[in-house]
Amino acid sequence: MVLSAVLIPAEEGGFVSFNPETGTTSQGESVPEALENLREATALYLEEFPFTSVGQPLLTTFEVGVPAHA
Repeated sequence: MVLSAVLIPAEEGGFVSFNPETGTTSQGESVPEALENLREATALYLEEFPFTSVGQPLLTTFEVGVPAHA
């Protein structure tokens, strides 16, 4: 099963990883470690809560205007 992963740099270093299809999250010191930890967390989740994929998610970006602070 092919699922999505979103990785965000963590303030303390490393990466937080998130799977939007299941809502599972994990973290790791490197991209490969964060992905492996997310894979493990998601596999455990799917053992308890089976999931049928309905297609590939669409990932895009958008901008938000943020007022300048004085």
